[in-house]
Amino acid sequence: MTQPWDPYARGCPSRVVLDRIGDRWTVLLVGALADGPRRFGELARDVDGISQKMLTQTLRSLERDGLVRRTVHAVVPPRVDYELTDAGRSLLGPLSALTAWAVDHMDDIVVAREQFDAVT
Repeated sequence: MTQPWDPYARGCPSRVVLDRIGDRWTVLLVGALADGPRRFGELARDVDGISQKMLTQTLRSLERDGLVRRTVHAVVPPRVDYELTDAGRSLLGPLSALTAWAVDHMDDIVVAREQFDAVT
């Protein structure tokens, strides 16, 4: 029997998943991994502003949730690649749509913020 997950229920673990996939660093890292495996340093350069600590934490969380695969290559110096799993790739469409929405509506949001701030 399949578990009836309900993110509107207080204790439902699906809320943690929503927190993870709704996190800005997750959105940006999934997008950065869209074209294939990347090394830690490449991801750090591609996602401007992410700290090493947040990059490490986010990648670990994504790996734990089965969205990212970490592969260690037995070479000197050690090489580690990160890539999206099938589940991670299934997020590309929804997260791309979310990112596109943010970009498409940014002008309206800026105006709304300015209007709001002018009266508060």
